Amino acid sequence: MEDPLDGRTALVTGASSGIGAATARVLAEDGADVCLAARRVEQLESLADEIREATDAAVSVVPTDVTDPDAVRALVDATVERFGSLDIVVCNAGLGIDKSVAELTDEEYRLMTGVNVDGMFYTARESIPHLVESEGNLVFLGSMSGNHPRPHNPVYAATKWWVRGFASSLQGSIGEENVGVTCVNPTEVRTEFGSESGETLEESFEEGEVTEAIEVADAIAYAVRQRSPNTVLSLDLYRRDKLSHF
Repeated sequence: MEDPLDGRTALVTGASSGIGAATARVLAEDGADVCLAARRVEQLESLADEIREATDAAVSVVPTDVTDPDAVRALVDATVERFGSLDIVVCNAGLGIDKSVAELTDEEYRLMTGVNVDGMFYTARESIPHLVESEGNLVFLGSMSGNHPRPHNPVYAATKWWVRGFASSLQGSIGEENVGVTCVNPTEVRTEFGSESGETLEESFEEGEVTEAIEVADAIAYAVRQRSPNTVLSLDLYRRDKLSHF
């Protein structure tokens, strides 16, 4: 069963651009109030103003580094204090450094695993008690790289395999408490992703060549509209010709 999002509160990490920003817009358009979290304050404030102008949603901004467990705890507490509940959490913050294992520095390894693994864990851990109370939805942004080998970037791929396994196991852990867990796995998306390595995917592809952020946001919105007894456990959003390259 699908429900509208009126009266529900959504928290989106990595909301300052790309998939996170698009998801916040779509959820607000569907009736949810939203808390925007990321490190870049100016972009968050600009997005909040845009959403307030375009929708009736209440919007809060909480600048957050998801690799800091205390900051994530404060983020969730601030969201619940502001809105009174937490119904939807989208763990979207992530990054990729496109290097082989031999080339990757200690600092780059810790940054990538810190955001893509630790950040997902901290956000889920702090959110789950509230999602159990609201019988809500927890969404992780995975990747095709978590379904298939990625020879040119094994560490990034490993973080996304972790996310997929974590999401699936969490559904087994908290599904009986009526929390829906979803892992959304896109192929390339035209966003700022890749900026840590140089050229972004937005710069690498023309419009229409690969998936757009709004299309991933629509997939996330579809997942969080599902109410008990159903959940979308895994949603693979692949470019139609992608598997022909394997």
